[in-house]
Amino acid sequence: MSFTLISLVFFGLCLSSFVHGLDTSSNCSLDTFLQDFAFRALVITHRPHTGAFYRANLPTDLSGMEVSIARIRSRTLWKQGANLSSFRIPSRTVPVPHVRRLAIVYENLGNRSSQYYSISGYSLITPVIGFMVFDASNARAARLRSMGLDTKGKPISIHFSNVKYSVSARCATFSSNGTVDFSRMMVPNVCYTSNQGHFSVAVPLKRKQRPLYPWVIGIVLGFCALVLAGYFGFVSMKLLKTKRIQAMERQADEGEILNNRWVSCSKMPSAAVTRTQPVLENGGFP
Repeated sequence: MSFTLISLVFFGLCLSSFVHGLDTSSNCSLDTFLQDFAFRALVITHRPHTGAFYRANLPTDLSGMEVSIARIRSRTLWKQGANLSSFRIPSRTVPVPHVRRLAIVYENLGNRSSQYYSISGYSLITPVIGFMVFDASNARAARLRSMGLDTKGKPISIHFSNVKYSVSARCATFSSNGTVDFSRMMVPNVCYTSNQGHFSVAVPLKRKQRPLYPWVIGIVLGFCALVLAGYFGFVSMKLLKTKRIQAMERQADEGEILNNRWVSCSKMPSAAVTRTQPVLENGGFP
């Protein structure tokens, strides 16, 4: 069985696993799968030009994604840096460990980004893009060795196109262990990083606002209840005052004993006459 047939079988098995979902812990991870296609694009090129991007041919099942690969000399990277699609690598950058040539794989997951990357409480407003660096000293190798970059403290800029800038927008960096790091977008449509990886722009999800009519109904009912309580309180006080007056009048009527007196043919109550005795100025009675 030829190497090409074996590769196709391997790619088919990987592709079927993606149809059922992504497993980042398996050997057929999304990065590995896309990188293999990128390496094939570099291998089938007779004499790849330094700095030129070669786009990989992906299966129809992964339509919407874009994967490219480019080779660059370490000396050129040190002197000029690199302008790789959405990424700008500054000058004075060196590969770690040092090699003469390196290959950079560029990924754009396009409209399939949310299928493989998601952030709880956030929404991705740009496709997930990424780049990885490999040792390209042996361009004919079936599998290139991954490596890192040392930018000497200078940031690598990531430029996103067609992004509606928002103050709530955050640069999202997806780590290989599944964590997500956020940073503020200081310049519209531009994020910064110090190393390779996958990146996107995300905004917090808006919480659904509850309708206002329950609050309005509650306020109206509360006001009505307050008015009714005040009215019944006022009526209760009036009734209590009236009862007190009636009780006092009744006590006054029951406590005073009047004598009866005949006037003509009628018997009428009569109070005893009490006259205040005069008192002289010297305190004696007349």
